[in-house]
Amino acid sequence: MDNRLSNRINQMATSATLAMAAKARELKEQGEDIIGLSLGEPDFTVPDYIKKAAIQAIEDDYHAYTPVDGYGDLKKAIITKFKRDNGLNYTPSQIVVSTGAKQSLSNLTMALLNEGDEVLLPAPYWVSYADQCKVAGGIPKEIPSSIENDFKITPEALEEAITPKTKMILYSSPCNPSGSVYSKKELRALADVLVKHPDIIVISDEIYEHINFKSKHASMAEFEDMYDRTVVVNGVSKAFSMTGWRIGYIGAPEWIARACNKMQGQVTSGANCIAQRATIVALENPPSKIQYMIDAFNERRKLMLRLLSDINGFKTNKPEGAFYFFPDISYYFGKTLRGKNINTASDFSLYLLEEAKVATVTGEAFGAPNCIRLSYAASEKEIEEAIRRIKEVLE
Repeated sequence: MDNRLSNRINQMATSATLAMAAKARELKEQGEDIIGLSLGEPDFTVPDYIKKAAIQAIEDDYHAYTPVDGYGDLKKAIITKFKRDNGLNYTPSQIVVSTGAKQSLSNLTMALLNEGDEVLLPAPYWVSYADQCKVAGGIPKEIPSSIENDFKITPEALEEAITPKTKMILYSSPCNPSGSVYSKKELRALADVLVKHPDIIVISDEIYEHINFKSKHASMAEFEDMYDRTVVVNGVSKAFSMTGWRIGYIGAPEWIARACNKMQGQVTSGANCIAQRATIVALENPPSKIQYMIDAFNERRKLMLRLLSDINGFKTNKPEGAFYFFPDISYYFGKTLRGKNINTASDFSLYLLEEAKVATVTGEAFGAPNCIRLSYAASEKEIEEAIRRIKEVLE
């Protein structure tokens, strides 16, 4: 019945991370012992002070439709957070709260892109960026990087990628999937290129802001000459382990915020009322309240780095943020493992699922066809067993 569907949906790829997670769940239901390293979902419970705020919201009888762009006091908490953590000044009219940062990004592409507009995607990039741009009529244009330069693009590569059709650049730092973090100096060097092209809008996905193991988080919006053309996207899913609560938000130039509000008003309206009340408390408290989770991620990072370094054919850098490793596994291309031909990262990822019972994600979905993504948002016990299994089926 595909002929009755729109070209838009037929041409859209299925999210690779969600597809692998679904396949892993299906195998689990069949009795297979699958270890999931495919989803970027922390295994921590939500902090008690946030859960109590949600319970209080229920007892206070919050149940009605919420303002499309978010409760006023949540916006106030977001503004305080931006000032405290990032040195950024916003007004309520520059904030839009959405059903997860994914909706924030979708609002932006739908509100800003016209047919044929080019969107620069420093590769590797999060799986949904490209297809969200395509749905809005944009043309994704990858800017390649490599493991040798820590998966970061150079100012020269950025300059070379810009054309008269370039409308937007969309990137994450800390990066999903590579864990790379752009320093303030590196962002300034990229900004020096962008100031020569004043019509290009910058979308800075900072959802992993607090999961940063080396340097202070930096944002393109910090630069005075970039503030009026940069949108900061953030949310509570990752650092607060609130993935299912679905709260994201933007700080943006007012004209962009108004457009996103308009878009959202015709699609979902306002985000969940209980989750918004809990998010106020999450953001009002200092980041030190969630430091225990960051410290645990760092220990898991060290563990996975040590274990991966023992696997022949895995070329791995040391990520500075988020909770992913993105090893180059092209050593295995052209080889036959247990009777199965490995020619692509997708072949390799499927082989690990079938033989090692470990779910990972192919790098092809992230614009890096030589890599796979492994999440260390799992427990140390699961990480140790998963890497043991992977090593066993590769030896």
